[in-house]
Amino acid sequence: MSNTHSNSHPRRIVVKVGSNVLTRPDGMPNTTNMSALVDQIAALRAIGHEIVLVSSGAVACGRGAVTPRHTLDSVAARQLYSSIGQIRLINLYSQFFAGYGIVIGQVLTQKENFSSRSAYLNQRACMLTMLENGVIPVVNENDTVSLTELMFTDNDELSAMIASMVDADTLIILSNVDGVYTGAPTDASSRLISRVAPGQDLTDCVVAAKSGFGRGGMGSKCGMASKVACEGITVIIARGDRPGVLVDVIEHPDRVPHTLFEPAAPLSTVKRWIAHSTSFAKGIITVDARAAEALRSDRAVSLLPVGVTAVEGEWEEGDIIAVNGPDGCRIAMGRAATDSTEAAASAGHRGCRPLVHYDYLYLE
Repeated sequence: MSNTHSNSHPRRIVVKVGSNVLTRPDGMPNTTNMSALVDQIAALRAIGHEIVLVSSGAVACGRGAVTPRHTLDSVAARQLYSSIGQIRLINLYSQFFAGYGIVIGQVLTQKENFSSRSAYLNQRACMLTMLENGVIPVVNENDTVSLTELMFTDNDELSAMIASMVDADTLIILSNVDGVYTGAPTDASSRLISRVAPGQDLTDCVVAAKSGFGRGGMGSKCGMASKVACEGITVIIARGDRPGVLVDVIEHPDRVPHTLFEPAAPLSTVKRWIAHSTSFAKGIITVDARAAEALRSDRAVSLLPVGVTAVEGEWEEGDIIAVNGPDGCRIAMGRAATDSTEAAASAGHRGCRPLVHYDYLYLE
C-alpha cells in the first residue's frame, strides 16, 4: 500500500453496506446514499487505504423494477429480483466510481465457494490480484444460483468471511443504527456500547429485530462481529447514512457514534478459513473430558486419537470436521489429517498420528 498522510496506518478495509442504506422505502436505489458512500471510499483510497465493498441491495433494487405476472415462491422471487437488481446496482457503482477514475470489479460468490480449500484460495487470489491492481472488488451473493440451504445467512456473514479471506485489518458494517445498544435503539433508556472486548457476551443487549429489506438483524451483526474480532480483525458497526461516517470511523473516530469490537491476537489464514467452515463439516469427532481440557489449554495441542470416544460421518483427508466435548457441545473445528476410516480405527489408541494437527484446529 502507498505512503499516506492519514492519521491512521494504511489498512485493508472491508466495508459492508446493508439494503436499508442503499434502497429507498419504495425499493428503488437510494442514489444519494450510494453517491455519498462512493465519495467516502474514494477519500479513504486517496489517503492510502485498500477497500473491498460488500454491497447488499440487488434484490431490493430489482423488486422496485418489475411486477411478477404470477405469485412466486421466495427462491424464485429472489432469483428474479437479484438478476435485475444486480445489474442496476453495479452500473450505478461503476458510474459513481468512474468520477474518481476508480475501476471496480464485480465478485458474485456463493457459500459453497468457501467449502474447499482450493476453491477458497482461488477466490482469495482473484480478489488480492484486484487489490494489487487498484481495482475495488464489489462483492455480493450470487442469488440467481444459490439455493436456500446453501445461502449465506445474510451479507453480514458474507462480509465476515470476505474480511477473513483477504486478511483485512478492519471490517466496517454500515447499518441503519449507530451501533449496538444496551436495549432497543428506540428506547430512551438504551445506551450505545462504544467498545466490545474480545469474547464479551452481548446476549442481553441484542434485540432480534430484522431490517426492512435485508435478511439480517443486530443479532446477526453482533455474532459475526464477535467472531471476526476473535480472529484478530477490528470490527466497527455504524450508521451508514451519517454524513462522512466511513471516513470518520477510521480517521476521526471521536467524531461519530459507533460500536468497535476490539480484535484479539490474529489467527493464521488457514485457521480463519476453518473458523467460517462450520456448515461444511463432513463429520464429528467426540473426545473425552481430558482431551477437551488439553485442547482448550494455552498449549499448542493437536487432536490425538487416544482421547477420542466416538467418530460420526464419512470424510476424506483434508475435509472439515467438528470436534465435540463429552457433553456433545462443539469445542472446535478442524481440517482432518486422516480419513474417517482411519480415525475410527485409531480412536482410543496411543501412538497413532494426529487426527487434526494444531495448525489446522480452530477452537471455539
